[in-house]
Amino acid sequence: MLSASDPSTSVGYEIKSADLALVALLLKTSNIDTLKRELRKQLADTPDFFDQEPVVIDLIGLSEHEKNQPIDFDQLLALLRSHQMHPIALRSGTTYHMQAGKNAGLIDATYARILKTTVAVASPQATSAAAPIPVKTRETPTGSLGALVVDKPLRSGQQVYAKGRDLVVLAMVNPGAEVIADGNIHVYAALRGKAIAGAKGNSEAMIFAQAMEPELLSIAGVYRTSENALPTDIWGKAAYVRLKPSPEGEKLVIQALKA
Repeated sequence: MLSASDPSTSVGYEIKSADLALVALLLKTSNIDTLKRELRKQLADTPDFFDQEPVVIDLIGLSEHEKNQPIDFDQLLALLRSHQMHPIALRSGTTYHMQAGKNAGLIDATYARILKTTVAVASPQATSAAAPIPVKTRETPTGSLGALVVDKPLRSGQQVYAKGRDLVVLAMVNPGAEVIADGNIHVYAALRGKAIAGAKGNSEAMIFAQAMEPELLSIAGVYRTSENALPTDIWGKAAYVRLKPSPEGEKLVIQALKA
């Protein structure tokens, strides 16, 4: 008789529930050439931004005209994959679109819950353009990894990205340099380049600097450039940046750090 511990009687797998963090791509057009041009421009400086993240394609933003037009899903999926996205699902489409997406290998995500906060991918080049696509709708937890620490000055053209965590810089961030983090950014020196916190939608992220002299500040896609000069009581001083709700939407608030 075989005992319960005999290898031949044991089950070689378990089935459990799991949560998977997804990125939602809210299409405002299904024109492949337009998407190709805008994605290339938006992701030129951060080609590995998505890093094979699973993506839900959301068609809710299409115009009434395009909702009645066919979509070339084969070309669309190939385009997204070329930018390191991994499209796996489709939602908010017509019956025709949902079937066409299914034929292309996408699953039906009609009942997927999209987070309320929607932010544009922050790009150092997009300092004056209207909010671009893609739109990302999830917040990235930053507590699972320790902060990424940089102890050398960052020169013009250099970029540091702390994926899924905070970024701590112990030296100057020079003009033309970029510091990006999914969590908070702490600069224990002069911040004279670009600082992009909450890069994947964390609206609770903050930016701290010992000397606030930035070219660009951005939290969860809301940004301010050097064209909008900081007040004299903030410029060059120890300060922090956070998001604050307003009737017009979230806005950046910059305050001096009290000694």
